[in-house]
Amino acid sequence: MKTYKIHLIRHALTAENTEGKYIGQTDVDASEEGLEQIRNLMNEAEGYPRADVVISSPLKRCLQTAKVIYPDKEPVIMEDLREYDFGDFEGCTAEELKDLDTFKQWIAGTDPDTPVPFGESQKEFNKRICECFVKIINGIIMSGVNDTVVITHGGIIMSLMAEFALPEAQQHEWLTPNGCGYTLRVDPTVWRMGQKLEAFAECPPIPQQIDAERDMWDTFDYDPDKDDFDISEYVNDYTNYEEQ
Repeated sequence: MKTYKIHLIRHALTAENTEGKYIGQTDVDASEEGLEQIRNLMNEAEGYPRADVVISSPLKRCLQTAKVIYPDKEPVIMEDLREYDFGDFEGCTAEELKDLDTFKQWIAGTDPDTPVPFGESQKEFNKRICECFVKIINGIIMSGVNDTVVITHGGIIMSLMAEFALPEAQQHEWLTPNGCGYTLRVDPTVWRMGQKLEAFAECPPIPQQIDAERDMWDTFDYDPDKDDFDISEYVNDYTNYEEQ
C-alpha cells in the first residue's frame, strides 16, 4: 500500500525565544537571526524536504518561516496549529514567575485539567492540536498527497510526537531546535488501526545533526537504518484495548 510523508518543522527563532520568554499565542515576528539560520540550513547538504502542500500556524513567525523555505507555496492556514495559550504567563520568563503558586502548580504538570490563569489547560491544548492533526493525516490519505510540510510551534511538535509517533518517547525527548523538526511516514493501514506514524528522520538532514540524530535514536533503542520494529505487536495491543 502507498505510504506518505509528513514533515513537522518548528518556526524560526524569535527574539523572545532567546530571552527565554513564554510566547504562545502572542503574534511576534521571527527574528532576522532566526530567518538567517533558516537560510543557512537551506544551503547545507540536502536542505529542507520537498513539499506538495505546506500547512502553517496562522502566527507570523510560522508564516515568515514558510515564506523563506517554500516561497512558491501558499500555506494552508489552520487556526488550531497555534501554540499553547499561556494566558497570564505570556511574555514572562520562568525566573519572573517562579514565586507564583499558580505557576508552580502549572509547571508541576500534576493536573492537566487546570488551565493557566486566563489561558489553556494541557488537556484543552492536547485536544485541540490532536484533533487538528488527525484531520491533516486523514486529508493526506484521502487526497494522496506525497509530501506535506507542517510549520508550527515547538510545544505542538513535542506533543504531537509524544501522542502519535513510533518509536514512543516522552514529550520532552522530542524537543527540536528552531527551524528543525521530524519526518514521519504515514501508512494508511497502521493509521486506521492504531493512529500511529513512524518517525524515521530529523529534518532538515544536515551533516551537523548526524551525531546528535544517532544519539537520539539510541535513546529509544531504535535505529532508523535497521528498522526491525514489529508494528503488529502495537496493533494487536491497540485492538485488544479497544475491545475492553
